[in-house]
Amino acid sequence: MPLFSTRAIEDFAIGNILLRDHHAAFAGQGLRTHPHAWLVGEDVARLSASGSLTLVDPEGTPLAWVGEIPDAGKQLFAAHSFLIVHPWDLLRANELHVGALHETRIEGEIHPNAVVEGVLQLGPGSRILPGVFIEGNVVIGANCKIGPNCYLRGSTSIGDRCHIGNAVEIKNSLILSGTNVGHLSYVGDSVLGEKVNLGAGTMTSNLRHDGKNHLSEVAGALVDTGRRKFGCIAGDGVHTGINTAIYPGRKLWPGTSTRPGEIVQRDVRGSL
Repeated sequence: MPLFSTRAIEDFAIGNILLRDHHAAFAGQGLRTHPHAWLVGEDVARLSASGSLTLVDPEGTPLAWVGEIPDAGKQLFAAHSFLIVHPWDLLRANELHVGALHETRIEGEIHPNAVVEGVLQLGPGSRILPGVFIEGNVVIGANCKIGPNCYLRGSTSIGDRCHIGNAVEIKNSLILSGTNVGHLSYVGDSVLGEKVNLGAGTMTSNLRHDGKNHLSEVAGALVDTGRRKFGCIAGDGVHTGINTAIYPGRKLWPGTSTRPGEIVQRDVRGSL
């Protein structure tokens, strides 16, 4: 997978917090966790109240447990928690985390002519310029430049040192540090790795005409993502040419690029 070829799943930032750091909070409660598990508070509360059960997913994979090792004989099935296996699972985790935020935290600057409707967490050194409209819950890291005249929709998280520029719309996406979406682009229900640069007019499509779930190729077979809306997965260092159009569910491997006006109908694979 494009994102997991350059970092371990537990080293992936969800809501600008590494997955392993999300788990650290549960360690303080005496729980051990699968390194790739996304745990939801409701399930953790049920597990803690149970005393010595093992929280498992529908396939029986241990997600979290009390004690040194999982107890296969004492299982508690998760209602909302799950194992992160594919990149689109990161989107699901990000939606749950960012969507549940209820506290605004502003450490950067917001221009008076920007509009924020929702919960915003803005990192130090980041600037939101005139004409920016933020709707829903959004997390933005440190030293970012947002705008002018762009539209951010929840649940979106943007890493450090990113630029989201003029006439750009970002919807329900996860964007890692050092990435630029400079102008005239749309990124919806997508995951962009570190140091990605989208050329002007790059568009991600995220909805099938028939409204069915998106399929994505994994090891030569098409896998149901379970998502009705799903854009693209771009690995670290991907560059797109101006006016690139990307079909839903397509993946671009790290360091790959597209030509101006290219239509990405199939996964773009690199050497990794």
